[in-house]
Amino acid sequence: MKKNNIEMSSYLKQLNVINTKRVCLFVLMMTTITSFSQDKKWSLQACVNHALEHNITVKQGDNTLLLNEQDVIAAKGQFLPSFNGGLGTGARIGSGFDPVTNQRVTNQTTYSFNYNLSVNQNIFNGFRTLNLYKQSKLTRETNALELNRIKDDISLNVVNAYLNVLFNKETLETATAQYKFSQKQLEQVKALVDAGAQPKANIYDAEATLSRDAQQVTLAENNFNLALLTLSQLLQVPYNGFAIEFIDIESPSEALLYKNVSPVLDYAFQNRNEIKVAEKNIENAKLGTEISKAGYYPSVSLGYGFGSVWSESKNDFIKQAFFRELDLFKGHNINLNVNIPIFSRFQNKTAVAKSKIQEENSKLNLNQAKLNLESNIQRAFTDAQAAFRAFDAAKKSLASQELAFGNSKERYDIGAMTAFDLEQARVQLINAKSSLINAKYDFVFKTKVLDFYMGKSLTD
Repeated sequence: MKKNNIEMSSYLKQLNVINTKRVCLFVLMMTTITSFSQDKKWSLQACVNHALEHNITVKQGDNTLLLNEQDVIAAKGQFLPSFNGGLGTGARIGSGFDPVTNQRVTNQTTYSFNYNLSVNQNIFNGFRTLNLYKQSKLTRETNALELNRIKDDISLNVVNAYLNVLFNKETLETATAQYKFSQKQLEQVKALVDAGAQPKANIYDAEATLSRDAQQVTLAENNFNLALLTLSQLLQVPYNGFAIEFIDIESPSEALLYKNVSPVLDYAFQNRNEIKVAEKNIENAKLGTEISKAGYYPSVSLGYGFGSVWSESKNDFIKQAFFRELDLFKGHNINLNVNIPIFSRFQNKTAVAKSKIQEENSKLNLNQAKLNLESNIQRAFTDAQAAFRAFDAAKKSLASQELAFGNSKERYDIGAMTAFDLEQARVQLINAKSSLINAKYDFVFKTKVLDFYMGKSLTD
């Protein structure tokens, strides 16, 4: 039995040395990374700005707006007349008629040339051109609002990822501090054992505790690195050397809470981009109906043309010079066209009916957007209230556990408590610290969500 205890002690000492080396290696690695990235530490505002500038979805949205701008220019151009010019030449080989004798001639080759200029102007088409122009501008405005909504979501995601890095950093600091405390505890136990005040078995317990704390440091280190990796990927920057400015988030107060959800709802219904997009879609659907109704109206267009033709064959009795003949045969033509729809095989009727159905769907989409927004805000408000209560309870719990552990430590030092009981008190203290850190960051993020719906800056 004594031999087994010696072997167990040797194993725990080796494990302790290994874990101590891992912790030291992590501290050295963090120091190296910090030194390497001193020239570039990302603040929260810098992270948000970079994400909005380099995000692929945002860039695609910007390109969509550029396309919409070209659509507006094209729609505006429909109000202008079209101008066309043409030149043509050809040769005809075969039978024909002599223009003088009016006799049939075989194997005749006739050469021809013509030119023309034309101008066409739409006068009336049931206001279709006007409504298409309005629709192109409305589409551009809608896509601009949609892009702003995307930017809002990206900003919130960046803030969440940034806070997650801070949360894991604080968790790592707590785990490291606990590891250092366990090291001191082990030294104290060894001194007491050497003095004969405690049994040697307490050393094994202290070494096992130190090993568990070293594992917690490793786990916290991994979570911290993963949080940094997630943020760097969100910003689309290299992870190697990536570092942020660590904000010391003090204990948040109840002042961050919103006492009433109604102001948040009122502001969101008036200003949130998803509501504005749904409203613009209704306007767009109404314009679509007006465009469909244009099929019932007559269309009127005016055209003007000018041109001439020249032709010549070997059998021509009278031959004119090229430009002389073009001058002789030049002419003008003016035309006014009126197209009156009588029966369109139900195409106009079904187009209008489908447009009206789309109007109703757009109105339903607006109602659904309002319901979704109200649900999200109500949930965020409730979550923030619950997060504050959890944070307040975690503070009280930590204060109680600190007193309890201090009392347990004193009793252990005088031999009135076993090492097992002391470890139980220490575990409860660690859990209380972890719960407080988690509750604090959860409460801060939940209040940021409400600020998000209120249009406030997320980086303040």
